[in-house]
Amino acid sequence: MKIELLKAREVAAELRVSVGTLANWRYQGIGPRYTKLSAAPNAPVRYRRQDVDTYLALQERGAAA
Repeated sequence: MKIELLKAREVAAELRVSVGTLANWRYQGIGPRYTKLSAAPNAPVRYRRQDVDTYLALQERGAAA
């Protein structure tokens, strides 16, 4: 099974938030799980499609949730 990795700008567009909001969520330890591609402080960040989908499912509220 191939793992689909998304860039922060792709996830931000899907969630309709800014890239800065995603960065803030990472700093706060909230939002979708992410992976840094190296230990460097400015390393690229990627989001697995499965993690974004799981995050969205966990945010559902209401009678249908």
